[in-house]
Amino acid sequence: MGRFRLFLPLIAFGLLAVFLYRGLSLDPTALPSALVDKQFPDFALPTLASDVPTRRDDLIVGPALVNVWATWCYSCRVEHPFLVELAERGIPIIGLNYKDEPTKARQWLAELGDPYQHNISDTEGVLGLDLGVYGAPETYVVDGAGNIRYRHVGVVDQGVWEAHLADWFSAEE
Repeated sequence: MGRFRLFLPLIAFGLLAVFLYRGLSLDPTALPSALVDKQFPDFALPTLASDVPTRRDDLIVGPALVNVWATWCYSCRVEHPFLVELAERGIPIIGLNYKDEPTKARQWLAELGDPYQHNISDTEGVLGLDLGVYGAPETYVVDGAGNIRYRHVGVVDQGVWEAHLADWFSAEE
Protein backbone atom coordinates (compact mmCIF):
# COMPACT_ATOMS: atom_id res chain seq x y z
CA MET A 1 0.00 0.00 0.00
CA GLY A 2 2.90 2.38 0.73
CA ARG A 3 4.29 2.11 -2.81
CA PHE A 4 0.82 2.72 -4.29
CA ARG A 5 0.65 6.10 -2.57
CA LEU A 6 3.84 7.10 -4.38
CA PHE A 7 2.02 6.69 -7.71
CA LEU A 8 -1.13 8.64 -6.74
CA PRO A 9 0.24 12.00 -7.94
CA LEU A 10 1.22 10.42 -11.27
CA ILE A 11 -2.22 8.85 -11.67
CA ALA A 12 -3.94 12.15 -10.79
CA PHE A 13 -1.74 13.99 -13.29
CA GLY A 14 -2.58 11.42 -16.00
CA LEU A 15 -6.32 11.80 -15.41
CA LEU A 16 -6.03 15.59 -15.46
CA ALA A 17 -4.04 15.45 -18.70
CA VAL A 18 -6.74 13.29 -20.32
CA PHE A 19 -9.51 15.74 -19.28
CA LEU A 20 -7.49 18.73 -20.49
CA TYR A 21 -6.71 17.08 -23.83
CA ARG A 22 -10.38 16.20 -24.30
CA GLY A 23 -11.44 19.76 -23.50
CA LEU A 24 -8.87 21.35 -25.81
CA SER A 25 -9.82 19.13 -28.72
CA LEU A 26 -13.43 20.41 -28.73
CA ASP A 27 -14.42 22.93 -31.40
CA PRO A 28 -15.12 26.24 -29.59
CA THR A 29 -17.35 27.42 -32.46
CA ALA A 30 -19.60 24.40 -31.98
CA LEU A 31 -21.06 25.70 -28.73
CA PRO A 32 -24.68 24.65 -28.46
CA SER A 33 -27.48 27.17 -28.26
CA ALA A 34 -30.72 26.42 -26.47
CA LEU A 35 -32.41 29.11 -28.58
CA VAL A 36 -31.96 27.58 -32.03
CA ASP A 37 -35.46 27.18 -33.54
CA LYS A 38 -36.92 29.44 -30.84
CA GLN A 39 -37.96 33.09 -30.91
CA PHE A 40 -35.26 35.72 -30.64
CA PRO A 41 -35.66 37.08 -27.08
CA ASP A 42 -37.82 40.17 -26.70
CA PHE A 43 -36.04 43.23 -25.39
CA ALA A 44 -36.54 46.93 -24.77
CA LEU A 45 -33.14 48.56 -25.32
CA PRO A 46 -31.91 51.73 -26.98
CA THR A 47 -30.02 51.68 -30.24
CA LEU A 48 -26.71 53.46 -30.73
CA ALA A 49 -28.62 56.07 -32.75
CA SER A 50 -31.40 56.74 -30.22
CA ASP A 51 -32.04 56.49 -26.50
CA VAL A 52 -35.65 55.51 -27.17
CA PRO A 53 -36.20 51.86 -26.15
CA THR A 54 -36.56 49.60 -29.18
CA ARG A 55 -38.14 46.16 -29.21
CA ARG A 56 -37.49 42.97 -31.14
CA ASP A 57 -40.50 43.45 -33.43
CA ASP A 58 -39.29 46.95 -34.37
CA LEU A 59 -35.98 45.63 -35.69
CA ILE A 60 -36.35 42.04 -36.82
CA VAL A 61 -38.78 42.17 -39.71
CA GLY A 62 -37.21 39.69 -42.12
CA PRO A 63 -34.31 37.29 -42.42
CA ALA A 64 -31.24 38.93 -40.91
CA LEU A 65 -27.90 38.31 -39.30
CA VAL A 66 -27.67 39.50 -35.71
CA ASN A 67 -24.01 40.18 -34.98
CA VAL A 68 -22.76 40.53 -31.39
CA TRP A 69 -19.77 42.89 -31.36
CA ALA A 70 -17.82 45.35 -29.21
CA THR A 71 -14.99 47.84 -29.55
CA TRP A 72 -12.94 45.92 -26.96
CA CYS A 73 -13.13 42.77 -29.13
CA TYR A 74 -10.10 42.27 -31.38
CA SER A 75 -11.81 39.51 -33.39
CA CYS A 76 -14.70 41.90 -34.10
CA ARG A 77 -12.24 44.24 -35.78
CA VAL A 78 -10.98 41.32 -37.88
CA GLU A 79 -14.48 40.34 -39.05
CA HIS A 80 -15.78 43.90 -39.54
CA PRO A 81 -14.59 44.44 -43.16
CA PHE A 82 -16.38 41.27 -44.24
CA LEU A 83 -19.60 42.42 -42.55
CA VAL A 84 -19.31 45.72 -44.44
CA GLU A 85 -18.94 43.71 -47.65
CA LEU A 86 -22.03 41.62 -46.82
CA ALA A 87 -24.05 44.76 -46.11
CA GLU A 88 -22.97 46.19 -49.47
CA ARG A 89 -24.31 42.99 -51.08
CA GLY A 90 -27.69 43.67 -49.45
CA ILE A 91 -27.51 41.23 -46.54
CA PRO A 92 -29.49 42.69 -43.62
CA ILE A 93 -27.34 42.83 -40.48
CA ILE A 94 -28.45 43.98 -37.04
CA GLY A 95 -25.73 44.77 -34.54
CA LEU A 96 -25.80 44.00 -30.85
CA ASN A 97 -23.17 46.21 -29.26
CA TYR A 98 -22.33 44.09 -26.23
CA LYS A 99 -21.11 45.48 -22.88
CA ASP A 100 -19.57 48.49 -24.55
CA GLU A 101 -19.56 52.26 -24.25
CA PRO A 102 -21.97 53.75 -26.84
CA THR A 103 -19.68 56.73 -27.52
CA LYS A 104 -16.76 54.44 -28.37
CA ALA A 105 -19.03 52.23 -30.48
CA ARG A 106 -20.34 55.18 -32.53
CA GLN A 107 -16.78 56.42 -33.09
CA TRP A 108 -15.64 52.91 -34.13
CA LEU A 109 -18.44 52.65 -36.69
CA ALA A 110 -17.71 56.14 -38.03
CA GLU A 111 -14.08 55.17 -38.59
CA LEU A 112 -14.52 51.61 -39.92
CA GLY A 113 -17.90 51.80 -41.64
CA ASP A 114 -21.33 50.78 -40.40
CA PRO A 115 -22.69 47.52 -41.85
CA TYR A 116 -25.66 47.47 -39.48
CA GLN A 117 -29.22 48.44 -40.35
CA HIS A 118 -29.80 48.93 -36.63
CA ASN A 119 -27.48 48.62 -33.67
CA ILE A 120 -28.85 47.59 -30.29
CA SER A 121 -26.94 49.04 -27.35
CA ASP A 122 -26.65 46.34 -24.68
CA THR A 123 -24.35 48.10 -22.21
CA GLU A 124 -25.30 45.85 -19.29
CA GLY A 125 -25.31 42.61 -21.31
CA VAL A 126 -28.96 41.83 -20.54
CA LEU A 127 -29.92 40.76 -24.07
CA GLY A 128 -26.59 38.99 -24.42
CA LEU A 129 -27.40 37.00 -21.30
CA ASP A 130 -30.84 36.10 -22.70
CA LEU A 131 -29.16 34.91 -25.91
CA GLY A 132 -26.56 32.88 -24.03
CA VAL A 133 -23.68 34.91 -25.45
CA TYR A 134 -20.27 33.57 -24.46
CA GLY A 135 -18.43 36.60 -25.84
CA ALA A 136 -17.95 38.55 -29.00
CA PRO A 137 -18.17 38.04 -31.86
CA GLU A 138 -21.18 35.79 -32.19
CA THR A 139 -23.60 35.81 -35.10
CA TYR A 140 -27.16 34.52 -35.28
CA VAL A 141 -29.33 33.86 -38.32
CA VAL A 142 -32.86 35.05 -37.56
CA ASP A 143 -35.69 34.22 -39.97
CA GLY A 144 -38.60 36.45 -40.99
CA ALA A 145 -40.74 35.09 -38.14
CA GLY A 146 -38.10 36.12 -35.57
CA ASN A 147 -36.83 32.59 -34.93
CA ILE A 148 -33.15 31.89 -34.41
CA ARG A 149 -32.08 29.37 -37.04
CA TYR A 150 -28.32 29.22 -36.61
CA ARG A 151 -25.62 30.45 -34.27
CA HIS A 152 -21.96 30.95 -35.08
CA VAL A 153 -19.38 31.70 -32.39
CA GLY A 154 -16.30 33.47 -33.71
CA VAL A 155 -15.32 35.51 -36.73
CA VAL A 156 -17.56 35.45 -39.79
CA ASP A 157 -15.43 35.39 -42.93
CA GLN A 158 -15.87 34.15 -46.49
CA GLY A 159 -15.41 30.50 -45.48
CA VAL A 160 -17.96 30.67 -42.66
CA TRP A 161 -20.34 32.61 -44.90
CA GLU A 162 -20.19 29.99 -47.66
CA ALA A 163 -20.27 26.98 -45.34
CA HIS A 164 -22.95 28.03 -42.84
CA LEU A 165 -24.73 31.30 -43.55
CA ALA A 166 -25.13 32.00 -47.28
CA ASP A 167 -27.89 29.45 -47.84
CA TRP A 168 -30.16 31.35 -45.46
CA PHE A 169 -29.87 34.42 -47.69
CA SER A 170 -29.58 32.92 -51.19
CA ALA A 171 -32.74 34.77 -52.35
CA GLU A 172 -31.39 38.06 -50.89
CA GLU A 173 -28.18 38.18 -52.94
